[in-house]
Amino acid sequence: MLKGWQHFKTITHHRILVCRNCFKVGLIWQGLTHDLSKYSYTEFRVGAKYYQGDRSPNNAEREDIGFSTAWLHHKGRNKHHFEYWVDYGLVDGKIGVIPCPMPRKYIAEMVMDRIAASMVYQGDKYTDSSALEYFRYGKSLGNNLIHPDTERDLEMILKMLSEKGEKETFKYIRKYLKEK
Repeated sequence: MLKGWQHFKTITHHRILVCRNCFKVGLIWQGLTHDLSKYSYTEFRVGAKYYQGDRSPNNAEREDIGFSTAWLHHKGRNKHHFEYWVDYGLVDGKIGVIPCPMPRKYIAEMVMDRIAASMVYQGDKYTDSSALEYFRYGKSLGNNLIHPDTERDLEMILKMLSEKGEKETFKYIRKYLKEK
C-alpha cells in the first residue's frame, strides 16, 4: 500500500513538472494530458509493485520478468515517446521495423518529459545537463529505433539546454514549434 502511495506521488509530481514546462512553450493540451495512462490499472499496478523511488519501476519489472508490460502499454499510448513512432516498412528490400519521424510538438513534449524525469529521479543532483546525459547513455546502448531527424532534433535541443539553460531553450522551442 505504501509503495502504491509513493508511486502515485512520484508520477503526479512528474506530471506537474511536465505540465508546467509544456505551458511555458505553449503546449497546453499536451501538458494537461501528459502520461494519463500511468494511472491506468495496467501501468499503475506495475509502478506500485516495483516502486523504488530513484528509477523507473518499468526497469525493475524488465529485470524481473524480461520485459515490461507497463512500458509496452505506455509507449503505445503516448506520442511523446519515440518508441511510439515505429512501424513496419521496407528495409534493404525486406519487411522490417522502421522508425518514423516525430511531429515537432511531440519532440518538444519528449524534451519536457526527459527534463521532468531527470528532476524527479535525480532530485538535488539535477542539472540542465541531466537529460542530455541520460539521452547519450541510451544512445550508447545502441538504440536504433529513433528516426535520424528526431534524434538530431532531440539531441540538439538537449545540448542547448545543457549549454544555454532552460530559459533560452524554451524560447527556442516556442520558435521551433511554429516552424514546419
